[in-house]
Amino acid sequence: MTTAVIFDMDGTLFQTDKILELALNETFSHLRSLNLWDTDTPIDTYRKIMGVPLPTVWEILLPEHSNEIRQQMDAFFLEKLVANITRGNGALYPNVQEILHYLHENNYKIFIASNGLTLYLHAIVTYYNLDKWVTETFSIQQNRTLNKGDLVRTIIDKYKIKAGTVVGDRISDINAAKDNALVSIGCNFDFANEAELAHADHVINDLSELQYILTEIGLNPD
Repeated sequence: MTTAVIFDMDGTLFQTDKILELALNETFSHLRSLNLWDTDTPIDTYRKIMGVPLPTVWEILLPEHSNEIRQQMDAFFLEKLVANITRGNGALYPNVQEILHYLHENNYKIFIASNGLTLYLHAIVTYYNLDKWVTETFSIQQNRTLNKGDLVRTIIDKYKIKAGTVVGDRISDINAAKDNALVSIGCNFDFANEAELAHADHVINDLSELQYILTEIGLNPD
């Protein structure tokens, strides 16, 4: 039986907060240089909506701007995120490499399913050499519905997954697990919301706890 552990990326494996403010400030500085923004960078607003697809992010952050401007800022922001990753300004959460190594050595299939864009995810996976453990990384760009539950279904269908869990920090991750009859494990990390985590089957405060939970619930590869 193929048993999968499907991880979210932002706020779960990768400490997005370390590059978020840098890239967002650069993006809104660019907007100011174009005379298209005249107030502070909306960092707090973005923190509240972390985990939603980027088209939705720009609709919320730039409600008065045209779709053309939103798309331009989306591309600019992505460029700055990737630049900060490759400069080493980001970081994985504690125990990411240890838990991925453990899962790989114990024959779990490891995947990443993220609302992040392909280029961004590739930058993280490449910089931190995650592909030595991760079977495949899936971006929301691969799914027309922009729904994480559908993205997880793509993984299940492609790899004939029979059992597993979705590990993430937001309600989209929890719902993706439930929509596909998988176990949901909520991460009480930087961007987590207590009300959202209340819907998870299990909640962890550190990725090292994942090993214990998988053993406790008997979610082991055959």
